[in-house]
Parts: sequence; C-alpha cells; structure tokens
Amino acid sequence: MNAVVHKAAELLASATAAGTPCPPIRDLFADGDLDAAYAVQQLTTERVLAAGHRLVGRKIGLTSPAVQRQLGVDQPDFGALFSDMALDHDGTIPIGRLLQPKVEAEIALVLGADLPGPDCSIADVRAATAFLAPALEIVDSRIAGWDITIVDTIADNASSGLFVLGDTHKTLDDVEPAEVEMQLHRGTELVSQGTGRDCLGDPLNAAAWLATTLARRGEPLRAGDIVLTGALGPMVPAVPGDAFTARISGLGDVTITFAGEAA
Repeated sequence: MNAVVHKAAELLASATAAGTPCPPIRDLFADGDLDAAYAVQQLTTERVLAAGHRLVGRKIGLTSPAVQRQLGVDQPDFGALFSDMALDHDGTIPIGRLLQPKVEAEIALVLGADLPGPDCSIADVRAATAFLAPALEIVDSRIAGWDITIVDTIADNASSGLFVLGDTHKTLDDVEPAEVEMQLHRGTELVSQGTGRDCLGDPLNAAAWLATTLARRGEPLRAGDIVLTGALGPMVPAVPGDAFTARISGLGDVTITFAGEAA
C-alpha cells in the first residue's frame, strides 16, 4: 500500500508540475479507501512544507448535502492551506497558475486559541474564534475533467487551489454565520447564491467537525489557523479575464480577478 500511496502522490505532483491534469487515481485503491487518500494528501503536505512553505490552516470540503449525495458520502472532507495559496483581496491570479479553476464563496474563521480536544463543540469553536472574514476559495483539480470521487478529491488535497480573505473582520458577536446570505457575481452577473445554512446547516458545525477530526488524528487546529468552512453556494468555473466578487451579509465583500482578456 505504501508504494501505491507514493505512486498516486507522484501522479498528482507531476500533473501540477506539467500543468496537465492526470487521470483519476481512485483505481489504485480499494473502493472508498479514505485512509489511503489522506495518506496521499499527507505526502503532498510534507513535500510542500519541505519546499519552504508554511501550513496556515485548513479547508473543509463537501459541506453541501447535494454534493455529498453526488459522491456517495455522508461526511465532509478536509485539505491543507499553505502560505503560497493565499492571495490579496482584489488581487489578480496569473494565467497558468491553476489547471481547472472554479470559484466558491465561504466564511473564513481565524482562530485566536487552540482547539485540541477530540470532541469539539460549536461552543468550543465560538470561544476559540478571533474573527470572521468573507472568503473566496479558488478550487482546482489535478484530475482531468474534474472526474472525481471522494478518494480522488481527498488525495488531491480536497481539490484545493488558492484562497483570498476580504479585508473586513467581524466577531461572532457581530455576525451569526448560519444567518448570512451570499451572492457571488462574475462581473455584474449573479452566478451563485446561498446562505450560511447551506454549509452543513451552520458553518460552525463544519468547523466543529474539522476540529474534532483533526484532533483525533493528532493534528489539532491551533491559534492563528485559518479555517475555510465550506461553500455557501454552487462553485462556478473561471476563465481568463473573469472577475469575481462575493458579498456576504454582515461580513462584506471579497474580490479576485483572473488575468487575461475577458471572453
């Protein structure tokens, strides 16, 4: 199994280096082998850290019940956020930085305290959260055509790409995450919308699940970590020249532009 894990990690790393997506890696493993998929993700994490980048937080994926049903799972997944994935609000993504980008709007939590317990509650998340910010996650897949199952996406760092946090910071005294409304625009066109309850009923539910899962793996969330809690609406494909702005009620706006001429 160790050799197969390394083979899958090499396929994904080669796809990134070449800028060419690879076929699905799920056939290398037994059906639904999530432990093997996370082992592949861990190898990628070790390589990124060895290259000098820092782990700055985690992202939560598969928080939509509809997407869970599509992939045949009943739980979210997670991936790592690295320092080289962070973008400035209202910044620009260079052409060729990503392979198959899609954009989704989320609430980001930034922790002010550790969450080391193996049975984290929403109350624990509330107590540990320093502030919230509007966020865009630019998801990507090293798997050709986004032909993914749960095994593929977990192994591929939960289909992570880049992320950007808005400049406005609010506390949980200011904003209740489950109550927010989100609109995502491409230029002036409304392309996605949703509410906080579209993320596992409450983005804080997702954060509590993540904290519990990581603590049980011996990799707890720490003060200063960024947590992308999951999409508030459907993700939207992006092409060169696109400019996206997410507006999240009570939190404000966050914007990113893809370099190149608009279609």
